[in-house]
Amino acid sequence: MLLRDKVIVVTGGAGLLGQEFIRAIVEHGGIGIIADVDENRAKDVASAVQMQLNSNNVFSIQLDITSRESVNNLIQDMHAKFGRIDALINNAYPRNNNYGKNFFDVEYSDFVENIGLNLGGCFVVSQLFSKYFQRQGHGNIINISSIYGIVAPKFEIYANTSMTMPVEYAAIKFGLVGLTKYMARYFKGMGIRVNAISPGGILDGQPSSFLKKYNDKCLTKGMLDKKDINGTLVFLLSDMSTYVNGQNIVIDDGFSV
Repeated sequence: MLLRDKVIVVTGGAGLLGQEFIRAIVEHGGIGIIADVDENRAKDVASAVQMQLNSNNVFSIQLDITSRESVNNLIQDMHAKFGRIDALINNAYPRNNNYGKNFFDVEYSDFVENIGLNLGGCFVVSQLFSKYFQRQGHGNIINISSIYGIVAPKFEIYANTSMTMPVEYAAIKFGLVGLTKYMARYFKGMGIRVNAISPGGILDGQPSSFLKKYNDKCLTKGMLDKKDINGTLVFLLSDMSTYVNGQNIVIDDGFSV
């Protein structure tokens, strides 16, 4: 029970990875807070996890990561309920309707908006949570980046598919790694740790032709299941990683080597 009674907020907690993070937190004794812009989906996920794990340590709350008022309300509500918040996982990934176009087709306004929604939203949440953590005397922030936040895309694996690797994604994920290191250093002496996890691709119904090319770049398994991130996440949330700070841990089966 490495996370016994730790109160942990997961932004985008109703999403593909977010749901898995919540399960891992609860399985290891923690209290998982599903913070998601889709309030109804967050409630449904909370109910499903409660039933699956036979646990009452799952809660949901609506959160818009780009709204200071929304973030502050969450912090106040969780503090009132539990008396503390131990950790924040920045996992939400908001984007506009034009996100994901090919490089030459991306409009400046869309590029700026998507960077603001995602990286900017992560900044807002981190800024307000870190103020709370400073007053509390301790805190832990984990940013979910990507292998494409540390290396250039392997564009050849997208050939002859409808998929692409958006330029906004690279800018956001590289930015998250930089923000992680900046905050870790800035919070020196405040009792706040900040680390990042950079996963490789996660299985989510991708076409077989793409998966074959992707897996050929890996060393053992190939594209990961969503559960493959949990061990590293729990380690970073636990007291076993007390002196791990300012780091970016890559989980990609060697894809980025």
